[in-house]
Amino acid sequence: MSGVYARRIGVVAASAAFAATTGLLTAPTAQAAMPTPVSASTARTYLSELTVSAEGSSDGYSRDKFPHWITQSGACNTREVVLERDGTNVEQNSSCAAVSGSWYSEYDGATWTAASDLDIDHMVPLAEAWRSGASSWTTAQRQAYANDLTRPQLIAVTDNVNQAKGDKDPAKWMPSRTAYKCTYARAWVHVKHYYDLTVDSAEKSALQSILNGC
Repeated sequence: MSGVYARRIGVVAASAAFAATTGLLTAPTAQAAMPTPVSASTARTYLSELTVSAEGSSDGYSRDKFPHWITQSGACNTREVVLERDGTNVEQNSSCAAVSGSWYSEYDGATWTAASDLDIDHMVPLAEAWRSGASSWTTAQRQAYANDLTRPQLIAVTDNVNQAKGDKDPAKWMPSRTAYKCTYARAWVHVKHYYDLTVDSAEKSALQSILNGC
C-alpha cells in the first residue's frame, strides 16, 4: 500500500479529530506484534479447505471501496494503532501520530526510527481480496477487512518493500527474509480462510510448498 497515501489519510484523519489538543497521548492497548497466525499444520488444513478458482477480474476495483484508515480509539486511526503496536518505545503526539520509536520490518530485517519509513501492509492485499471474492462484499464488510486488527492482516513494514509487493500473491512475491516466510504463509492462509476468499492454483502450490517446509 502506498506509504504516501497511507500517511496522508492518517494525518488528515487524526489532525481533524484532535487539532486543538496538545501533549502526548497514551497509546491504545498494544500487543507488540501482529496477531499470531494459525500453526503450520492448521494452515495446511485451512489451505486444503479453500476454494481453488482462477483469479477474478480487477474490473470495478478501487481502494476507495475498502475505506481505511478508520478511527479506532480517540484520535487514533488504524494505521497509528498498528504503528504503536508493532514498534518499540513509540511516542505519539496529540494527533496520535508516532513522533518517535523504533520499528523492525519483518519482511526485510530493516530497522527504522521514523514512522514515515513504514507502510502498513495488508497481508492479503485489497486488490487481491477483490479478485478473490471481496468484489461481492458490502462496503461495510470491505471496511472491516481493510482495518482488521484481530486477524494477522496488518503489519508495519519498510515502505518500498511493501510497494514492491503491491497486490502480488505468494506465487509472485514473498518476503526476502527467509525466517519470516513460514509466518507469512500461515498468516496469508489464515486471512483467506477466515474471509472465505479463493486461491488460484499457482498461489495454492506456492503456499503448500512453503507450509510443507515449516
